[in-house]
Amino acid sequence: MKKTSTLLVFLLAVAFQLQAQFTQPKQLGLPGDNLNLYAALKLFQESKTLEDFEKAINDPEQKINNLDLDGDDQIDYINVLDKIKDDVHSITLRVNINSREQQDIAVFVVTKESDNRVYIQVVGDEDLYGKDYIIEPNYASEGRPNPGFRSEFEDEYIPSERRSITYVEVARWPIVQYIYVPSYRPFISIWGWNNYPGWWRPWRPYSWHWYYGYHYNFINIYFGNYTRGSFYRNRNWYNWNYGNNGWRSRSVVYINRSQQGFYRTTYSRPQSLQEGYRVSRDRVPMNMRPANIPTARPSYNDRRPNSRPDWNDRDRPYTRPEVNNRPSRPIQETRPRPETRPTPETRPSGPDRVERPSTRPSGPDRQRPEVRPSQPNPPQRSGPEARPGNNGRGNRNGTGTTRNND
Repeated sequence: MKKTSTLLVFLLAVAFQLQAQFTQPKQLGLPGDNLNLYAALKLFQESKTLEDFEKAINDPEQKINNLDLDGDDQIDYINVLDKIKDDVHSITLRVNINSREQQDIAVFVVTKESDNRVYIQVVGDEDLYGKDYIIEPNYASEGRPNPGFRSEFEDEYIPSERRSITYVEVARWPIVQYIYVPSYRPFISIWGWNNYPGWWRPWRPYSWHWYYGYHYNFINIYFGNYTRGSFYRNRNWYNWNYGNNGWRSRSVVYINRSQQGFYRTTYSRPQSLQEGYRVSRDRVPMNMRPANIPTARPSYNDRRPNSRPDWNDRDRPYTRPEVNNRPSRPIQETRPRPETRPTPETRPSGPDRVERPSTRPSGPDRQRPEVRPSQPNPPQRSGPEARPGNNGRGNRNGTGTTRNND
């Protein structure tokens, strides 16, 4: 018995430990939730050229782009363009909101040092990801001015293995070697508003929980190779991008839609998380799959965007019964009446009418038949019955006789 209880306690402890490794899915509550920058950095590492990178990030099979910023219920095409200053590449992801306005999504900042060390940081635009949202490779702790920095998202999942990436290793990435070739010219996408490549076929965006469930299978790879950054490695870049006359592009249409909460509807289907999880399950090698299955229950952060559909759903069952009860009340009031009506239905026979007053007890009931016979007399006194009579003989009222005399 003791061995059984000890084994049970041990299994429960293991279960709680595994559950602790996975917390509820966390979200920014901003449109940037629909473009996973961990996945974008992984794709950037695997691409050979910026043209290949642009095609891959818009590939529906990759399922990395899930942005619909213009609100047409279709995925937006992401353009890639590169600006170079002081040997620093600012590779921007940008969306055309309409024929006049553009909105920046994120920027890959690539800086190469004189000793062949390369730093890469992906900075999400503040309108989509909030301030200082930085993703970078797992560089060694040395060189970090704040090595004790911990992001709230680091507690979201503990990868099975976290590997460090050196600066020299990043310099060997194919796309890094491509942009630092002496003959390289800054890449600018040739596609724009209503001008897309022939292979491009936009699709309807997925809900955020489906999108999260799909990428959850890659979470060991994302968190095992990349992490949240705590500072800008190139101190000048922030002013270049966000300063006066900076490179950043902002759309008034997008900002107004974001402030009005149009993008919160993407969090309305938490039950779709498991569906997205199953779709990408077989695309990840067995040894790289996460051990825990994500839960479909929304997290605390889900409550704010999900409150609208939830409250609407709650209002419906409360209001509908009130509307239905209104016609049901007279129905309930009339139901007792048919129960009493059968008794008058048996009265049409003469015997019933005669016997029932005689069987009723007490004198008041007996007086009723005596009073009732007297009731027919007033109709005989009325004018209509008296008028047919001659000289008003059938009318005892003097007024009737005077009228006839007139």
